[in-house]
Amino acid sequence: MKRTTRNNLIFLLAVGAVIAALWLAGRAAPRRTGVVALVQYGDAGAEQRIPLAEDGVYQIDTGYYTIRLQVEDGGIRFVDSPCPDHLCEGFGVLRRAGDWAACLPARASVTILEE
Repeated sequence: MKRTTRNNLIFLLAVGAVIAALWLAGRAAPRRTGVVALVQYGDAGAEQRIPLAEDGVYQIDTGYYTIRLQVEDGGIRFVDSPCPDHLCEGFGVLRRAGDWAACLPARASVTILEE
């Protein structure tokens, strides 16, 4: 292999490694204060705000089902939903302001807010 070709290959690998490291760093959400999950549920429009700065598990009786939400690493997600289709579990972890998920059988939604 010629010296110029080898140098170009090394340069491209280094650039690729830097891009991959920046992409991975952007995906890791730091713990932030002032970010909450607004949980709305039930027919009466009940609300609960859950801070995302501290890990925990929350069980909320919506009047239809008891949903279970898990806060971990600055995000929140539905876990072990008792609803028939479990679609809400597929939304994954919500982290950024505006992210939302819903469990329609439980009549519950979660929206991320920055306060």
